[in-house]
Amino acid sequence: MAPLIVLGTFGIVAVATHGTVAGGYVLALVAMLFTALSYGKMSRVFPAAGSAYTYVRKTQNGHLGLLVGWAALLDYFFLPMVIWLIGASFLNAEFPAVPNAVWILGFIVTTTILNLLGIVVAERATLLLMAFQVLVIVIFLALSIVHLSQHHAGFVDPAPFWHAGTTLGAVSAGAAIAAYSFLGFDAVTTMAEETRNPQRVIPRAILLVALIGGGIFIVISYAAQLVHPGAQFADPDSASFEIAKQIGGDLFSALFIAGLVVTQFGSGIAAQSSAARLTYAMGRDGVLPRRFFGYIHPRYHTPALNILLSALVGLLALFMNVTTSTSFINFGAFTAFTMVNVSVVAYWVRERRAGRTHNPWGYVVAPAVGALISFFLLTQLDRNALTLGVSWLCIGVVWTAILTKGFRQAPPEMHFEEVDPEATLDRVEDPLEGDLTR
Repeated sequence: MAPLIVLGTFGIVAVATHGTVAGGYVLALVAMLFTALSYGKMSRVFPAAGSAYTYVRKTQNGHLGLLVGWAALLDYFFLPMVIWLIGASFLNAEFPAVPNAVWILGFIVTTTILNLLGIVVAERATLLLMAFQVLVIVIFLALSIVHLSQHHAGFVDPAPFWHAGTTLGAVSAGAAIAAYSFLGFDAVTTMAEETRNPQRVIPRAILLVALIGGGIFIVISYAAQLVHPGAQFADPDSASFEIAKQIGGDLFSALFIAGLVVTQFGSGIAAQSSAARLTYAMGRDGVLPRRFFGYIHPRYHTPALNILLSALVGLLALFMNVTTSTSFINFGAFTAFTMVNVSVVAYWVRERRAGRTHNPWGYVVAPAVGALISFFLLTQLDRNALTLGVSWLCIGVVWTAILTKGFRQAPPEMHFEEVDPEATLDRVEDPLEGDLTR
């Protein structure tokens, strides 16, 4: 959940919303806050390292939980590809003579080699990366103010949120894409076992992460939309580079590109590691074929086959654009978000049958609204994304049926917590998903 990513996808959200990017982020934030409240409630009830898979499994059904985990797997498979594609799009805008495929392959090869060797993303490096992003954002906002002042434009204008040329459907479609910027906020729940008083701290933390992140996204998108009203760009995939050059010339545009590339590179390492971690855990626990997905390289002690598989999926970026690929990963996210909200209602029903009561506003009304918003945004995704997502779920149903002997047995349980220290995976601190398995 990198703050600079709001500018990485600004152009495609602007096109989808007809020039009301800030409005799209407001709607996305509302959906995230309702869902964050539901994650908070579930983390109080199950104060262990968890996920949407865990909450659905424990409140509803093991088979349904496995399908939610399967849907989330789509996110992990496509997230590195989207990150590499966004980075390549901006480099191609700066160096148009170099084919986009060269940048994509450069990202994939470099990131994959580092992950195969067991690269450790240290906390200090993560903080340095964040500090550089914040510096670029501060300069971007300052230059935007200067630009607006020089052109005698106002600083208060409702157009970035709503204007006569847009529609609720357009803003909703943009919000469905804008939700990509929030991916990772729910990872706070995976730190529950390492947190003091997790029942109190984790719910507050996850809500603050979503709220602060959403506030940053809205402010930046509002400023960018004031500088460049509407949704006409030479290339929507690299629109914010066009805006950076407009407000700061070649010097700032170079700094801006550097910030985005560094962000995408660091995020790509983390995302590929996360994908490898999830598929390794599923292979180790028998959810996926153990011989392939549970393999550990004897020398480098990394899940090498899982990393290479993620790299192969990343090659699809050669044939896709940012809009469609972003929608692919949001399908799994919205599916998980919807089901976590439903889990809160299911928990309330179960508790009521046991004679225990909870506030229906917090355990029925709020999560029901969150589920409806998340499901609505799911339906606003790109048609190709919906087709792929539904197809992926169908494959998951077939695979679950095979694993459970026609749904007659309980599915294998996935364990996302750290495994034994003597196991063979290097420990990697992942800024997107928390500590990777050993």
